[in-house]
Amino acid sequence: MVRGKTQMRRIENATNRQVTFSKRRNGLLKKAFELSVLCEAEVALIIFSSTGKLCEFASSSMQATVERFQRHTRVTHHLERSLPHHHDQADQAANLLKEIESLEDSKRKLLGQGLGSSSYEELQQIEQQLQSSLAHVRATKHEAYKEQIDQLKEKEKYLAAENEKLAKKGYKTDEVKCIF
Repeated sequence: MVRGKTQMRRIENATNRQVTFSKRRNGLLKKAFELSVLCEAEVALIIFSSTGKLCEFASSSMQATVERFQRHTRVTHHLERSLPHHHDQADQAANLLKEIESLEDSKRKLLGQGLGSSSYEELQQIEQQLQSSLAHVRATKHEAYKEQIDQLKEKEKYLAAENEKLAKKGYKTDEVKCIF
């Protein structure tokens, strides 16, 4: 059975329109998901029904994708306006945009996302970066623990001195529940 060609015009029957919307929305969401998985593309899809109901899909964070889109369009729009007047600034802006994209890609890879297209050497480099970062975090944590231990030792000395003072005044240390 061959389907006839669908005319691109508004469906007058409300029930048929809602059923068609639901089916096509689900098909569109499925295609967006497949594109994000198969091609490791960052996909964001926003749909508002005729009743105002929101339906959205994002392969990563919707907020991050929208912000990235806004930055890209803002810079592109700025480049288009200023290109005849400020060619050097436009080149700088384009280079900065490329650098931002590169940094975002590196960040995603360090978070373990989008690694499918990475070579073995790139994966080794990412692993070394993570190991170096982990060593730095552990060293910082060790220093924080050390400072905390030193502070607690000082507090212990202070409390021991206070207990001695109280003992000299005739208080038993187990009678005193709380000093401050």
